[in-house]
Amino acid sequence: MKHRSWRLLLGLLCATPTAAQEPFVATLPIEEMREKQLVVETTEGTVVLDLLADAAPNHVGLIMQRATEGVFDGTSFHRMVLRGIVQGGDPNTKDASAPDQYGRGGLGLVAAEPNGETHSAGTVSAITVAGDPDSGGTQFLICVVDQPGLDGQYTIWGRVAAGLPVIARISETPVDANGNATERVEILSATVRDWVPPPPPPFTTDSVEELAGYQAVLETDAGPVTIEFFPDRAPEHVRNFLRLADTGFYDGMAFHRVVPGFVIQTGFPPTRSTPLSEEQRMLIQNISLEVSDTLHVKGIVSMARGDDPDSAQTSFFIVTDTSPELDGVYSAFGRVVSGIEAVEQIEQSPTNGEEPVTRVELRAVRLVAP
Repeated sequence: MKHRSWRLLLGLLCATPTAAQEPFVATLPIEEMREKQLVVETTEGTVVLDLLADAAPNHVGLIMQRATEGVFDGTSFHRMVLRGIVQGGDPNTKDASAPDQYGRGGLGLVAAEPNGETHSAGTVSAITVAGDPDSGGTQFLICVVDQPGLDGQYTIWGRVAAGLPVIARISETPVDANGNATERVEILSATVRDWVPPPPPPFTTDSVEELAGYQAVLETDAGPVTIEFFPDRAPEHVRNFLRLADTGFYDGMAFHRVVPGFVIQTGFPPTRSTPLSEEQRMLIQNISLEVSDTLHVKGIVSMARGDDPDSAQTSFFIVTDTSPELDGVYSAFGRVVSGIEAVEQIEQSPTNGEEPVTRVELRAVRLVAP
């Protein structure tokens, strides 16, 4: 998304804020505003925001007060940029019959609070009237992806702690030519609570013994391939693979590399037949190298990486012949226990260099629980 397109949307705000008044100043001590969260229940799901009291105490104080008063309940997200930004918090949006007033309410309440926070994915900042940085209020924007072009222009007062995929879905709401939502996505309630640590990612607390009980069935164009895991040798690679597979991350990807007598490789996101969800994209991370004395022989499943030994992410390969040059260099985390015939069939695919001439798909990865 181009940052310019969002600036054009901001320009659609009214030229003057709501009735002039003294800027809001938080009355709560800063200690009582720290480690607080705003739980936003929407018609698309739940979003939890960490409130950044030290960065913007007056904004946070205003949001906490207005949430307690129910100001956000029944409002609607009224502007959005597809998979870029969503805008909400205008009390005028409670009236479904007056869309021409959307974007004009809840402004002119609090002065700007410049801080060092940046507009990364999940950032929440105050909407202001164009040209008036001290016209913030209850209206806010949430970044679906990084928006560095907004840094220094708007007061950042929160970050999404949970529910960024919900925000991404909201950004997909149909809009008119001016970026105004043509369908209502409502905030059912917004409540303040003490900070609650996020739950650990799936498979984080499973023991090595529990992880070893899982198998994965790779449904390929050549038939099913079942692999078992080596969590005693590469625990973080196993956890990473299970998390990805559990969300359907690998479904619809292609075997993008085939080298007869060496490996077949898949798991490269650009080969996916449909876009990744925000939840799936958030799972992509570097995994540190975990080498063992496992030999890279036929059927071993190992993680691909770049020149950096700790750069493995999602792409993995199945060894099709004894390959000692891989031993101690790549993280072997599993092996094929059935379906080696399908691996051999994929290995025989005609290629242009190392890329199959005809797409060979990894249709789905299905986990078999212990």
